[in-house]
Amino acid sequence: MQATRLSIPDVIVLEPKVFGDERGFFMESFNQAVFAQATGIKDTFVQDNHSKSVKGVLRGLHYQIQQAQGKLVRVVAGEIFDVAVDLRKSSPTFGQWVSATLSAENKKQLWVPVGFAHGFVVTSPTAEVLYKTTDYYAPAHERGLAWNDPDLNIPWPIDGAPSLSAKDQKGQALKTAEVFP
Repeated sequence: MQATRLSIPDVIVLEPKVFGDERGFFMESFNQAVFAQATGIKDTFVQDNHSKSVKGVLRGLHYQIQQAQGKLVRVVAGEIFDVAVDLRKSSPTFGQWVSATLSAENKKQLWVPVGFAHGFVVTSPTAEVLYKTTDYYAPAHERGLAWNDPDLNIPWPIDGAPSLSAKDQKGQALKTAEVFP
């Protein structure tokens, strides 16, 4: 597994070893020991989530202020533009974001650590996203940033307005959002 730290070095793109031939491919999508060796992260994952969305659906930017979750995100069908926003007030990269294109074709994964908001937009006709989390979903602690916050200025690769859930339509501006110490 190759691990590449992004401009916010706590966010990591992971590329698994893929073995393919004319019959198809095989890859180990997760191995705790290999993940720890490649990243130095020894967190334990407690929950797996799976979503399917159509082109233009934007999910996020989500985080949990308590029971905060680290997330290991991958795509098994289609393609997404995936974003992580640093919400750690004490971090030198507070309020900055990084992104990666994840797809079934490139098989890349994105590690989004605790203290970050996470979101993605579907750029293919459909996409299926799987992600592991380091803590359980806790709706009482869930928060969201506005996808179109001008202070973040994320250039989402979509034409027009995205398709948003009612919850995501109520995202907070970074200036007023509850953040991590």
